[in-house]
Amino acid sequence: MSSKNMLRNALISLSDKDNLLEMSKILLKKKINLLATGGTAKYLKNHNIPVTEISEYTNFPEILNGRVKTMHPKIIAGILSRRDKDQKTMQLYNILPIDIVIVNFYPFDKIDTQKTYTIEEMIEKIDIGGPTLVRSAAKNYKDVIVIVNFFDFKLIFDSIKNNYITTEKRLYLAKQAFLYTSNYEKSIEQYFTNENKFNENHKKNLFPNHIQFQFVKKQNLRYGENQHQKSALYIEENNLNSGTISSSYQIHGKKLSYNNISDADIALECVKQFSKPACVIVKHGNPCGVSEKTSLLKAYVSAYKADPVSAFGGIIAFNSIIDVETAKEIIQRQFVEVIIAPEINYLSLDILKKKKNIRILITGKFQKNHEKIDFKKITNGLLLQENDNSIIDIKKFNFVTERLPTEKELKDAIFCWKIVKYVKSNAILYGFNKTTISIGPGQTSRVDATQLANLKAKNRGFDTNGAIMASDAFFPFKDGVEKAACIGISCIIQPGGSIRDKEVIECANKYSIAMIFTQKRHFKH
Repeated sequence: MSSKNMLRNALISLSDKDNLLEMSKILLKKKINLLATGGTAKYLKNHNIPVTEISEYTNFPEILNGRVKTMHPKIIAGILSRRDKDQKTMQLYNILPIDIVIVNFYPFDKIDTQKTYTIEEMIEKIDIGGPTLVRSAAKNYKDVIVIVNFFDFKLIFDSIKNNYITTEKRLYLAKQAFLYTSNYEKSIEQYFTNENKFNENHKKNLFPNHIQFQFVKKQNLRYGENQHQKSALYIEENNLNSGTISSSYQIHGKKLSYNNISDADIALECVKQFSKPACVIVKHGNPCGVSEKTSLLKAYVSAYKADPVSAFGGIIAFNSIIDVETAKEIIQRQFVEVIIAPEINYLSLDILKKKKNIRILITGKFQKNHEKIDFKKITNGLLLQENDNSIIDIKKFNFVTERLPTEKELKDAIFCWKIVKYVKSNAILYGFNKTTISIGPGQTSRVDATQLANLKAKNRGFDTNGAIMASDAFFPFKDGVEKAACIGISCIIQPGGSIRDKEVIECANKYSIAMIFTQKRHFKH
């Protein structure tokens, strides 16, 4: 191996330090020296990672309140030097060749827009040195490895041997780097050209006159909604938070399809609603079985039994580490397309790997969803709306019937309400003991959705006496309540707001059904 391909020195400067320790330990294990900017170096030193601060190496301090950190000839030349042409200059000025540059920028497009900033304050947040380092490294890609996200770091360093990386992989990383800097410039431009950005109230306009989306392709998929349609997954370039399907990584199974990812996203976002061990099974865009129990095994078994027919070939999401008992139960019970979890026990993974086609996605620790905008493509257009991230607030519930729900009924009602917003409208959901019994999704009338839920519960032999009904929108007529009463539903949770609310409430009173108005609906189209 040529000496010019040896990896000896890495420069690290990270605003987002989430994966810094893991990367540093891997580099040190490969006997690569670490150089870092002040904040990054301090973080590493605090964790007992050997590192040289750039100001120590250049013998020149960070100045102008941090505006100038890395723009020094010994740094830029160390990156831009051509290993086969510039050796004399490097030796003359005692410049170290920098073989790896790992940089991410201050997330300009993720600034808290609820706070008030002046233009001058915003300008101070613009990264100058970082883009210079990244562009320099990308320009000299044949001699320098440039990494701007953790996915590429794992991709490269999990596969290299003897610290050698091919020119093809280096070029791929350079392309990713230029895309990253390009998108960063676009985010700045978009921020400052938004005509409503710096109005007198300094409030961000959710729907500006012009919008730009910045996505990068993560992977090609097996096919689209149907096998004759090609498909690919794109993810937000600067939004790689853990706990999402977009940022998950696949550790087993065949290639994902468009439908796999669409269903997996619904399953994961739904299971995040629960704090105790929970399982959500999704089929064709709708939850078909959901349960929250004292253990993951109990949650899975209950969710599966809720609708074993629909669960066949479904997507399963968990909100905690997959244990051995749960893994064994999945293998014994059903055919599954995708399994999603924040973590997995290695013994459990070995069990699930016996089925070579099961796709297993690991998301990492869940984080709160901060996405403000949801959008849907239509022919020659785009629909934008605020995300349905409303928090359940019992204080805002209206208990409108003569009989109030019992404590257990209220807990089950809240459980059902968390799920129904993930079911396509018109949606009716029955639940009992924090497990779904029957779900009637996607009907053109609410009474049809109720009839479907009734039929599914009956066909599967469920006892619905004392169960809870959740409806994603109000009942336009009392007929839905009457159909619920005939199978023993004891409590109904719904938004309210119909012109016939009085009639609906009177019907509930007639059958001694407790009814809760949430005052928020959850249409999902």
